[in-house]
Amino acid sequence: MNLAVRGIDADIRWNNEGSFHRDELKDRRFDFILANPPFNISDWGGERLREDTRWKYGVPPVGNANYAWLQHILWHLAPHGTAGVVLANGSMSSAQSGEDDIRRSMVEGDVVDCMIALPAQLFYSTPIPACLWFLARNRSNGRFRDRRGEVLFIDARKLGHLADRTRRELSDDDIARIAGTYHAWRGEEGAGTYEDIAGFCKAVQLEEIKAYGYVLTPGHYVGTADADSDDVLFVDRFEALRGDLEKQLEENATLTEKIRSSLGVISDADR
Repeated sequence: MNLAVRGIDADIRWNNEGSFHRDELKDRRFDFILANPPFNISDWGGERLREDTRWKYGVPPVGNANYAWLQHILWHLAPHGTAGVVLANGSMSSAQSGEDDIRRSMVEGDVVDCMIALPAQLFYSTPIPACLWFLARNRSNGRFRDRRGEVLFIDARKLGHLADRTRRELSDDDIARIAGTYHAWRGEEGAGTYEDIAGFCKAVQLEEIKAYGYVLTPGHYVGTADADSDDVLFVDRFEALRGDLEKQLEENATLTEKIRSSLGVISDADR
């Protein structure tokens, strides 16, 4: 619909079953992919795709399609392809149903190139903030500098201005700042020299990401330009704690089920 409204000619492959269950481009690989999939979708039919070959980094949970989208997109990247994906912020830190294990595998698999935290209120339909995942199939392909073992984090949450009471917009300068930072970090010709900027961007090695439990929230890494303000750090600490709590609750539920099962065996033996 967006393409049609803007008069952009395209080969649109739409079907009732959706991309996961009827992939119209199953054998195609692309140099560039841009995607804004629905956030946190729970009814994507994941229970029917437990053995799918697209899940190279781990089987995504039935109750949330975020990591199914990421892996579906990675599956369709050409050997030197790159992708930009808009997702809900929770995708950067969620520990539910093995999502943290998939995220760890993706980071260690060297396919996560850059993470960008966006401001809230950018969308007409929801005020929640979102993030951008930049994925790259081969980060040592010679087009840019070798970026293996390193991820760029950009915290753009404070950029933009209120266009009205409910919606924020990024200016051309804001977009140029974000894009220019990424281009410089990749080592693109004519993009200038990259530098870490406290509170905005930082190039982070794998060991530091590992120390944070593979949480990919940029605020964890870029710090804050204002040493007297704890707002950003509190949000990031809260996200990490929430992720830990979700994982512990899930482990507790699993353990409880095992105990109940064992008690049932004992009870049957007594009878």
